Amino acid sequence: MVKYDFTNRGPQIIWLPFWLFVSARPRQWLKNLALYATIVFEGEFFNLDKFLLTTLGFAIFCLVTSGIYIINDVIDLEKDKHHPFKSKRPIAAGRINPQIALVFALIFLATALFASVKISAFFTFATTFYAILQIIYSLFLRSIILLDVMTIATGFLLRVYAGAVLIDAHVTVWFILTVASLALFLAIGKRRSERTLLLGLKEKSLETRRILLHYPESLLDSLTMMFATATWFSYTMFTFLQPPSGAGAQVLVLFGDFLPRTFLASKWLMLSVPLVIYGVMRYLFVIYEKKEGESPERVLLSDIPLLFSVLVWAILVFFVIYGSDILPTRLIRYLQ
Repeated sequence: MVKYDFTNRGPQIIWLPFWLFVSARPRQWLKNLALYATIVFEGEFFNLDKFLLTTLGFAIFCLVTSGIYIINDVIDLEKDKHHPFKSKRPIAAGRINPQIALVFALIFLATALFASVKISAFFTFATTFYAILQIIYSLFLRSIILLDVMTIATGFLLRVYAGAVLIDAHVTVWFILTVASLALFLAIGKRRSERTLLLGLKEKSLETRRILLHYPESLLDSLTMMFATATWFSYTMFTFLQPPSGAGAQVLVLFGDFLPRTFLASKWLMLSVPLVIYGVMRYLFVIYEKKEGESPERVLLSDIPLLFSVLVWAILVFFVIYGSDILPTRLIRYLQ
């Protein structure tokens, strides 16, 4: 039983902001970058008004996710004490009183809801539905096989749609399929890595995630391969069938005088497909050989080949979509 020292509140108050920040899991804010997906592929990234609006939406979702993570830690307080890593979290370790943490979590959610109301009704709906879904997930959906990973994927889709409604942008079917497939791929990979990790530890650790025992290893392997394939295939179809609205004209400006008509099909985003395929294969290597993947954001930041491929992919996508905006005017005239 964790005991809280209420007789020495001075040091607790001093360290409270820091431990709240740790409990908010700022590394997880990387997932909220999905709000920028629409503005990037819509060709509006350098539109200052839309960029600032998307950034505000990003900040709101960071508040929401932070509040949800704190609520989740309060719900899982007893289970986290027996987990090899989660037991070090501030609430499980007794550094923050769970009641105080819950109050701040509700303040985060209320602030985010108030800010979203000031933006638009549709964005408010996306934000509210995301928060409610994540709380329901923490309470019981994560204990239902398959529905747990589908809920995670839904969370990513809500982020994308939230970013789209902020700038009143269209979201293509293939892009949605890409996001859903990638989210399911990461979620299944996370489950497999967690199962491998906990099975190698003491039996008491399994009490923290009993749902992992209901996932046969063969099922996890099959689902991992299925969504890995769906991820790169959906992205390929997106780049081929639904190129960004501004990419075609900009690419023609840069390369129109040098390439035969065979290559002037405005499908230059397909150049990024090999990088996506490599990223998927590298993540599979991380899951199966390095036996990591229980924390996708940690893998992204620590695995150098995977991080490098993501950075190169981002640079290539920006060059294809925003080439005429990024390159100096003198160079563009020279290429013409």
